[in-house]
Amino acid sequence: MDIMEKALQAHRAWHGKLDIRSRVRIDNRDALSTAYTPGVAQPCLEIQKDPALSYELTGRQNLVAVITDGTAVLGLGDIGPLAAMPVMEGKCALFIEFGGVNAIPLCVSTKDPDEFCETVARIAGSFGGINLEDISAPRCFEIEKKLKTMVDIPVFHDDQHGTAVVASAAIINAAKLAGKQLSELKTVINGAGAAGVAIANMLLSIGVKDITMLNSKGIVCEGDKLSSEALTELSKRTNLAHRHGGLADAMQGADVFIGVSKPGLVTPEMVKSMNEKPFIFAMANPTPEIMPDLAKEAGAFVVGTGRSDFPNQINNVLAFPGIFKGALAVRASDITEGMKRAAAIALAESVSDADLSPACVIPNPFDATVAERVAKAVSRAAFEDGVARLSVCTD
Repeated sequence: MDIMEKALQAHRAWHGKLDIRSRVRIDNRDALSTAYTPGVAQPCLEIQKDPALSYELTGRQNLVAVITDGTAVLGLGDIGPLAAMPVMEGKCALFIEFGGVNAIPLCVSTKDPDEFCETVARIAGSFGGINLEDISAPRCFEIEKKLKTMVDIPVFHDDQHGTAVVASAAIINAAKLAGKQLSELKTVINGAGAAGVAIANMLLSIGVKDITMLNSKGIVCEGDKLSSEALTELSKRTNLAHRHGGLADAMQGADVFIGVSKPGLVTPEMVKSMNEKPFIFAMANPTPEIMPDLAKEAGAFVVGTGRSDFPNQINNVLAFPGIFKGALAVRASDITEGMKRAAAIALAESVSDADLSPACVIPNPFDATVAERVAKAVSRAAFEDGVARLSVCTD
């Protein structure tokens, strides 16, 4: 039985991956009066007087909404919100399992960004954070940007920023291992959608200076007519030499290749044209831009993919549980660039010097210490960036 059939049978048996259970026992009249009427009226009145008490008197302080419009579900594309529900349930299960953060899946039936934002904003008060998921570009940029102005809780599009945090952590450690400086890395990113744009911005944030982006038409250059405002803005900070051409041109003399595009686009000859000890992060799923064995044979020093059956899987589960755990711990109003940068550094530091190797530049997703490390770093960064609304010990 292959994994697809196994998963289908499992989902039929599970009838959903989540279960909601009461945290309180209601087994006598006094318990009923305390948890519900008439006693419940008092916390309601306290919240009416001070809405911030909703974090103390309800479960929102540890509750995230995982929300999609179903327009970019995994590698399946625009399959609609109802068909996206198994993925949203799975994401919630990961929040619970890896971060100890409660999560609720919500699938919104609209492709209109304004309608989507209006819907989310109206229910935001029930949650401590919003995780946007599987929303296509360029609408994902518009939705996240607008929602951040509409609500006072963290809004985080994981397909963008989770991927960027994990990829950045991998590059930090790969550079350390190869004896290269981040500021000197010549980096090529093939794929200028949500993940590609976020990775580029994150790399610039951690000190990488030379980045060449490519979309389906070739190297992105300032002045090109581009698909999104986000990419247009990014084009002003990348390809500073104003190079033109295709992927083979971009990879000549590069140190890093990052693929968030399509299978089989990278050839061994392209890898051979790169600088000494190149890093290849080919993350197209399920088939990467180049298979790891071919990349290694062509001289790649570090190879990563988006798959769990090869070393160095760029897996968002390493990032989002700890990021939200840290943001919720200090009741953050936003997830800032500084918080994401802190998460990437903490994730990189989770690999010890003894374990660091070309086959291990990012930690194992089942390392139980990772989420806590990331959470503490994110909480500290929230204080530094002025978005923390609650003081807790982060040491």
